Amino acid sequence: MKLTDYVYSALIGFVASCRSMTPMAAIAAARISGRDTPGRLLLLDRPLFKYGALAMGVGELFGDKMKSAPDRTVFLGLSARVASAGIAGAALAPDGKEKAGAAIAISAAVPLAYATLAARKRAMTEIGQTRSGLIEDSLIVALGAAVIFLATRSNRT
Repeated sequence: MKLTDYVYSALIGFVASCRSMTPMAAIAAARISGRDTPGRLLLLDRPLFKYGALAMGVGELFGDKMKSAPDRTVFLGLSARVASAGIAGAALAPDGKEKAGAAIAISAAVPLAYATLAARKRAMTEIGQTRSGLIEDSLIVALGAAVIFLATRSNRT
């Protein structure tokens, strides 16, 4: 086992620390566009989960801008990050090493949720909730897309 085998799992954990649904939405989008993940991923091959993950990812981007949006470190927020990071981290790990990939992604997502929340709160005081959220969204969605693109391969011949 090489540590570099799990770099995409760790990076998707970072993505989950900021946006809990983005990792699964990005993988679902990759699967819809005909890309395969290195690890086995049965859950997001089912249409209900695949399209549901996309809808939840988009919904989260809108919901985050609401004044009533809870912090990402509340119980439900952390639970969503654990689930999403675990599923995505497993999918991006080498075949047969899904459990390690999930553990690495979760280990990145949970502590980084606190760090990214602190950074977001600082940004909110300087530029406001909506603007800071849009900037964070842009960065995290771009990172998530890049990680998924680099970690997956086309299954079209």
